[in-house]
Amino acid sequence: MPVAAQSHGEEEVKDLGWNEPPSKIPGPLIKGLPNEELWVLIRRFNKQMYHVKEYPYPVPGNLDLNIADEEEFSPDKLRSNIERLYMTVIIGLMGFGKHLMRLRSWRETQRTAWFCTAYFVAWIFDFIVPLIAVTMITLIAYPPSRPFLFPPAPLALVDGSTGGVQKPKAGVLGSHDSATGAPENHKGEAVEAEASNFVNSIASVALSSVAGKHPQNDPPAEGSRVSDSVPDPTSIVTGALNAKETADGKNSSATHDKTKVPMETAMWTKMRPVMHVIGDVTDTWERFANALEPTPPFPQEAFRLRIAALVVPLLGMSLFVTSYMFMKGLTFGVGFGFFGDPVIQPGLEWLNRTFPHWQKLLELRNNILLGVPTNAQLTITLLRIGEVNKAPLPPPPQTSAPPPEKPAAITDEQLRAAGSGYPLNASPEELDQAMAHDPSVPHQTGGSDIDASKDTHHGKKGSKLLGFFKGAAKVSIEAAIGADHLKAKIGDEHSKNRLGAIPDNPEELKSGPVDFKCRYHGKSGHVYISTKATIPCVAFSTDSTIEKIGSNDREDLHPVWSIPIADVKELKKVGGFGWKAKLIVGWALDREVADGLEIVDRKGQTWTVTAMVLRDELFNRLIAIGGQKWEAW
Repeated sequence: MPVAAQSHGEEEVKDLGWNEPPSKIPGPLIKGLPNEELWVLIRRFNKQMYHVKEYPYPVPGNLDLNIADEEEFSPDKLRSNIERLYMTVIIGLMGFGKHLMRLRSWRETQRTAWFCTAYFVAWIFDFIVPLIAVTMITLIAYPPSRPFLFPPAPLALVDGSTGGVQKPKAGVLGSHDSATGAPENHKGEAVEAEASNFVNSIASVALSSVAGKHPQNDPPAEGSRVSDSVPDPTSIVTGALNAKETADGKNSSATHDKTKVPMETAMWTKMRPVMHVIGDVTDTWERFANALEPTPPFPQEAFRLRIAALVVPLLGMSLFVTSYMFMKGLTFGVGFGFFGDPVIQPGLEWLNRTFPHWQKLLELRNNILLGVPTNAQLTITLLRIGEVNKAPLPPPPQTSAPPPEKPAAITDEQLRAAGSGYPLNASPEELDQAMAHDPSVPHQTGGSDIDASKDTHHGKKGSKLLGFFKGAAKVSIEAAIGADHLKAKIGDEHSKNRLGAIPDNPEELKSGPVDFKCRYHGKSGHVYISTKATIPCVAFSTDSTIEKIGSNDREDLHPVWSIPIADVKELKKVGGFGWKAKLIVGWALDREVADGLEIVDRKGQTWTVTAMVLRDELFNRLIAIGGQKWEAW
């Protein structure tokens, strides 16, 4: 069967269904990867990538899009990294913990008995470490052993304290890989929503992250009535905290509290390295996952065998090293690390002089995991495959309707029995009851105190007051939008860049894969990508005929500007409004904000297109279509 994105050999770009429902998009788009899995990767890539710059040096493992050491910090990026941490590391650790509880519970008696027998036989003969090493090598090098030793079960269906069956926290088993089991329209949406709510729940620590504050992506906003007329949401919460301390008899102002400013400064200063560490941990986890379960076109066996080979010396050593020798060596290492500074420091100075970048060589991505992609690197590789074949990958489908409150289909891939018994040693009736919809379960808490703390009802008067403020904000925003139109007519550039940022009907602005509806200096038009010309380029034209007949192979468009794709050196996503205004627009108007994209060429010239609903899709095409190697900022 031909693969849609890998079998198109014509010169003209093929539309694989950019504005079509999922049922009309051919599958698979990429060989060996279901469309739903592909869309999960692209959807998360869009949230992760904000700003890229060309990287002019050779990249390790021929994989670009690594995180820059000087990566810009913003609370919104911190939020994105914490969400990635939840979706990969935390969900993975939760699954590991529930597998251990299933073994400990003895509910799956036959399986636990085999594990128990193997462990204590190895213990009697002092073969615990060799047993663990052999098991690890088997699990790494022979994938069919994984579901055999650890039969799969939906995460939300397993009780973390008993190892038995439980009713999912969402009240229905609507998804397989989420902690709550919440329903989803498309694969991966439930765990993505969980990650977002995970960050939202860390209110005090991630306050600015919850607000989505990302000043580097804000457009120049001097004179913006929308931005200037709304308060800073974070200052409201900070004011509430100060009011509480005042009510308790404390004066928390910076004049009286001399720790306030230095502590705030120290916390914000440390957020950048914290964000970088979270990103590195998540990237390493993703690399290990992609090494153990590679996605085409990456090698299917090489990475697994490389990691398994590293465990073989451990197996060999464990056959000869006694527990006494191990403890003796371990305690010597602890003592040398604690008291050996006079030897360690000169050694480090010698290393820094002789091998200036020796720390880089110790990073897993440059040795054990060399050539193994993160999810972002995997995604850009797949996007490039589509571009090489003149078949750009369509964007992930979006559904405005809520997901159905019904159990998701369960196959042997998601729920498997251990041995000859039932899955999780539960009867079919118990499983059906646990998976069935119960609307009362999501509201159940651990007691009345939690119920009281969780209650967010405003009451009738509070709701009326909130409605009044929402109405006032709506009137203020609409007035500011009207003022922007007037100021744009007299030549104000900032007002021009905000025109169309709140589209009346976003669906009408969808386009692609060649032409993208947007604005430039407030003028409506299309950014289009021309690949049939002698020099492939990206350009902007106000010609209205693009709407009907497109831009393919046309010489009559007379673009406002045109950039050779090979000359693009930097791409940056920018907001249609400032971050504060975007929050208020979403709350007061219940409307989508169309953002923009900043393109910088090798000469340092910058072009900013705005009011673009498919901004992420243009960004993805531009970073995938040229020969540049990128670094994430």
